[in-house]
Amino acid sequence: MKSKNFALIGVAGYIAPRHIKAIADTGNNLVASLDKFDSVGRLDSSFPDCSFFTELERFDRYCYKQMDGDNKIDYVSICTPNYTHDAFIRYGLRLGSDVICEKPVVLNPRNIDNLIELEKQTGHNAYTILQLRLHDSIVALKKKIDEGPKDKIYDVDLTYITSRGKWYYASWKGDVAKSGGVATNIGIHFYDMLQWVFGSVKRNIVHIMSFDRVGGYLELEKARVRYFLSINAECLPENAVREGKRTFRLINIDGEEFEFSQGFTELHTKSYENILAGNGFRISEARESIQIVSDIRNATPVGLVGDYHPLAKLPLAKHPFGWDVKI
Repeated sequence: MKSKNFALIGVAGYIAPRHIKAIADTGNNLVASLDKFDSVGRLDSSFPDCSFFTELERFDRYCYKQMDGDNKIDYVSICTPNYTHDAFIRYGLRLGSDVICEKPVVLNPRNIDNLIELEKQTGHNAYTILQLRLHDSIVALKKKIDEGPKDKIYDVDLTYITSRGKWYYASWKGDVAKSGGVATNIGIHFYDMLQWVFGSVKRNIVHIMSFDRVGGYLELEKARVRYFLSINAECLPENAVREGKRTFRLINIDGEEFEFSQGFTELHTKSYENILAGNGFRISEARESIQIVSDIRNATPVGLVGDYHPLAKLPLAKHPFGWDVKI
């Protein structure tokens, strides 16, 4: 199979190395990249000949020139801040390429509808990365649930705390309008996984929400889910602190811990392999998880009533810059 040519937008960001590795691991070429930041020495390890641009205008001119020759850009990969995904997906489709975009693919469900229409107009496809659907343990869990009793409702607790420093709040990630808030920025892949395994949402209740955490309840077709997500190290359980851990992840299903801490390293490569084989996750498949986080972001928290996650009782923190803690 002839190697494909890729352009990467957002090459200096946190998630970009996984995409660079996936492009290299699948035997393809990264021919152009764009970022307003120029600390991109990471390109040297796999694609030292990649043309790099800090200005969209010059990147755009270069890409369009490539579309007329043998170096046509087959895919545009997007690793930029969340709020820019929609615009860059449109750019890639109009360029005449297929698109691979990191999650969350967009911030609002209506954007997916517009992009699907643009896919039809351009004849090109936009894909997103839903790598937890490719994790062996989660695939096995879905199989178990699908083959289990049809009327069984599972009780699920999701706890995810991934500590972030003060830099987070000064960056675009700390701006709800740009990141979508905690639920969107750190939780989107968990919500996608939960609805993929346990079915569509019937109820979505938010108990508490602030700049550094969100806790609530999801009633799915086959599960009652209590969740708590946070980026504040003060929310870490004592055992994690004693062990010097900055991240704590736990999913409990009917009183039993569901273990999936291993097996993450190659999931982006696997995602690219599926996309290149024509089996990738189209952006339409992200709609339900985008709807979930959009509804959470726009909800009015009900407080500590009903079936809430135990960690929702933790006292709210003060914003490190003195901003209002309420979303």
